[in-house]
Amino acid sequence: MPVHDWTRVEAGIFHAFPHAWIQELSRALNDDLLPDDYYALPEQHAAGFGPDVLTLQASTGEGPGPRTSEGGVSLLVSPPKVQVTAETDMEFYRRKQNAVVVRHVSGDRMVAVVEVVSPGNKAGRHAFRSFLEKAGELLDQRIHLLVLDLHPPTPRDPHGIHAAIWEEITGQEYVAPASKPLTLAAYESGLTVRAYVEPLAVGDRLADMPLFLEPGGHVLVPL
Repeated sequence: MPVHDWTRVEAGIFHAFPHAWIQELSRALNDDLLPDDYYALPEQHAAGFGPDVLTLQASTGEGPGPRTSEGGVSLLVSPPKVQVTAETDMEFYRRKQNAVVVRHVSGDRMVAVVEVVSPGNKAGRHAFRSFLEKAGELLDQRIHLLVLDLHPPTPRDPHGIHAAIWEEITGQEYVAPASKPLTLAAYESGLTVRAYVEPLAVGDRLADMPLFLEPGGHVLVPL
């Protein structure tokens, strides 16, 4: 699917799109992409982002480590093929972990969150700050993220949403290519955080993106 120019529609009209998108991603993940001991749930407000969110949980208490489920679905362990990768400094990340609040959803272990960024996430300073803090909090808790931002940068994120998230968790600068201002970004959270970024422009085809379920293990999500 090519990226549309969502600046041509009102925010209220755009809202119908990510709602349907999240539902389709949930269906695809549960149908044949996830191992049997994982499941996806759309619109879990407990993730802290808002309505356009998909959370993934593990239904067993097994520890990390890529494996094959009884249904034959295995996690990919080779590094994802994206345009940009980065990794946090381990000492910095360990300092950040000291302030983490542990959260549980539906009685099972939350392992990943998919977030479709809405205009409202960028509309005001408070909303944007809340978004960044929640992203950092989830990564501190070793919950993996996949952030899909099809909106152009604003004064609050002049280099895109990944640059803002990366500065929030590392203090490091990331400058997006000027010709590709939109962002798909996957975050793998373990002892450090690794980012896998696919910059986009209007008209580009949406790439399949990695969704990490465990450190070193992911599935590819067809967007």
